[in-house]
Parts: sequence; C-alpha cells; structure tokens
Amino acid sequence: MMDLNWQVIFEIAVTLFLIFDPLGNAAVCLPMLGAFTPKQQRRIMLREVVIALGIILLFMYLGDNLLGLLNIHHSTLRIAGGIILLIISMKMVFPQGNGTPSDLEKDPFIVPIAVPLLAGPSLLAAIMLYAARSQENPHGNIELLTAIFLSWLVTAMILLCSSSLTKILGQRGLRATERLMGLILIFMAVQMLEDGIRMFVETF
Repeated sequence: MMDLNWQVIFEIAVTLFLIFDPLGNAAVCLPMLGAFTPKQQRRIMLREVVIALGIILLFMYLGDNLLGLLNIHHSTLRIAGGIILLIISMKMVFPQGNGTPSDLEKDPFIVPIAVPLLAGPSLLAAIMLYAARSQENPHGNIELLTAIFLSWLVTAMILLCSSSLTKILGQRGLRATERLMGLILIFMAVQMLEDGIRMFVETF
C-alpha cells in the first residue's frame, strides 16, 4: 500500500479549490446560462468541468516538458505563478464592476466557462508548479492527482448546485465568500513568491 502524505494532498487540494473559485465563478456563469432550463444548466456545467479537468491533466503531464522546451526554470515558474495568483486574488478581493457578462445566445462550449474561468492561467501555472515539485517525491504524481480530483470534485458539485446556492446565499453572499477566498489566496500567493525567490537565490 502506498504511503501517501495526506497533509500535502490536503494543502494542494485546498489551494487548487481556492483558485477554482467555484462560488465566484457560479455568480459569473449563471447569468450566461439564464436562457437555459435548470436541467440544461446542470448538463452544460458538467460538460465544462469535465473539459476543464482534461485541460488540467494535460498541463500536469506536459508542463515539465514545456518548461524544458522553453528553458524556463522552476524558480521562474514559482515567481510567475505567485504574481499571477496575487493579481487574481486582488481582483477577487477588490472586484472591478459586477464582472457579470451578458447572456449568451449560444451554448458556451469550452469558452468562457471551461477556459479561462475554471482552467485559467493561475490554475494551470499552479498545476505546472506542483507537477514540477512532485518529481522530488516517488508518490508525488499520485498525491497531485488525488489533490486535483478532490478539489475538482468539490468544485463540480458546487457548480452543479449553483442554482440552489444562489437562492440560499444570494448575490451578496456569493460575492462575500469570493472575497474571503481571495484574501486567503493572497497569503498563498505571497508564500509562492517567497519560495520562488528563495529557490532563485539558492541557485547562485
């Protein structure tokens, strides 16, 4: 039986869940699907979260090769990922306008729900970072996969139940939750920046 580090899995899963930002994305996605019935909305949401998962797994397995091809160091990825997370989290805490697009006349296939709302640049950067770090651990890939599926599963459940959550929390409740998640994400972004800078200094 594999000896998995569940503390690491939990930490990664929580970080990815915060980046997924399902409550904030629910407030953005629901107006897009206003022309569809609740059953159709759930079907579209399920399809988009599955597509997002496929893109995430693609970046997990090809991310390290991509870094080598572009000659990008892991420290650079950590610093860049931290900057991206910081920008995203600041927008979550201090949103500009209501951030709600108009209803789409057509089925929003892949764009904008799967990409960039779910599998956005901040999440893909984090996945590539964790994939690079997992090479140092013999069970790193399994732990990362487990964390991805846990965070994705909770995100998918929230998005599939987003119609009910909106009725319970209301738009203000969703926005308040999004800002709280953004605040926590700011702390994690700064930590990622610190780790990247420390790694960069240690290479000299």
